[in-house]
Amino acid sequence: MGRTRIRSLPGCATMLLALLTPPMGQAVADPMLRSGLYEVTSRLELPHVERWAIDKTTRICLFSHDESDALPVPVLSGNNPFEKCWAENFATDRGTFRYDIVCRGRDAAKAHAVYQFAPDRFAGRIAMIMGAKNMTMTEVQHARRVGDCQPERQGDVNPR
Repeated sequence: MGRTRIRSLPGCATMLLALLTPPMGQAVADPMLRSGLYEVTSRLELPHVERWAIDKTTRICLFSHDESDALPVPVLSGNNPFEKCWAENFATDRGTFRYDIVCRGRDAAKAHAVYQFAPDRFAGRIAMIMGAKNMTMTEVQHARRVGDCQPERQGDVNPR
């Protein structure tokens, strides 16, 4: 199956927390997503290619208060061009969080992420277009909070 990796990711936490935090005085039935260590199972789906997708599990620290230009939730598939890209066009509505992933350069890759949040878990889809290659694919993610973020240690990569 997949491998479990632990990665620390500061993310656009300030922006995400601002979008997911209700206005003062507004009652909310469900608590919002908490920062912490999340176990994310991801799968890369290609159109018209059945039975190819393999689930991969990764542990990452998300939604901390550190400010960064990184993506709120990273693209976890290997060999993707989104590591040095950023997020913009944030929108949220009743537990749904959307944003675009934008990269520099002509014919650069781009993506649109849509996430459904619930207390201590989320699920999302990142529709990606691989630039000049005219290749499209979708990364599907399902995550659950497994604890608080810990400082990275050497050897935190464990087979699943």
